[in-house]
Amino acid sequence: MKLNLLPISHVCTEDGEKPMVLLPYMNWGNLKLFLRQCKLAEANNPQAISQQDLVHMAIQIACGMSYLARREVIHKDLAARNCVIDDSMQVKITDNALARDLFPMDYHCLGDNENRPVRWMALESLLNNDFSSASDVWAFGVTLWELMTLGQTPYVDIDPFEMAAYLKDGYRIAQPINCPDELFAVMACCWALDPEERPKFQQLVQCLTEFHAALGAYV
Repeated sequence: MKLNLLPISHVCTEDGEKPMVLLPYMNWGNLKLFLRQCKLAEANNPQAISQQDLVHMAIQIACGMSYLARREVIHKDLAARNCVIDDSMQVKITDNALARDLFPMDYHCLGDNENRPVRWMALESLLNNDFSSASDVWAFGVTLWELMTLGQTPYVDIDPFEMAAYLKDGYRIAQPINCPDELFAVMACCWALDPEERPKFQQLVQCLTEFHAALGAYV
């Protein structure tokens, strides 16, 4: 859904000046930082954020990515750090290049002078620099894992230079604590080695929407 993409409101390109971009204000800011604040708050208030809230965020991200995929736009850097959120829990996808400055530890140079979000990348992207909507789906699976862990770093114990071999051998990040099996199964589908075997974003929207409704039935 286009609503889940952060639009550029205005651009200023005056001669001799650095270009400036004006973006809508999202008062809870960067999603990764928001999730980490929720984790800190959880120690005092276990109900600070519900599983339903987190799944609702995932649905919004999947909707935004589905919109991009239908228009054959590849994001290449989908992650919680490249999403923003407001006080009504509305999430929008962005990629304003600031993530590399705000979260330098999320990017690694593999010897070719190009910083990449290695821990979010599909195997074919790591090996062959091959990006597609299917590689965005892989990154979505990692983003969903970030949501369920309230902003933890994936594959934190794996050397970035070893990521490709680690993934090729079939290893993946572990199921988060308190993450339902059904939700972890969605993540696992996103990490299929064969890009053709990964779900499409519209399928993810449907699956997560049904899971969200099921959660609501028990609350």
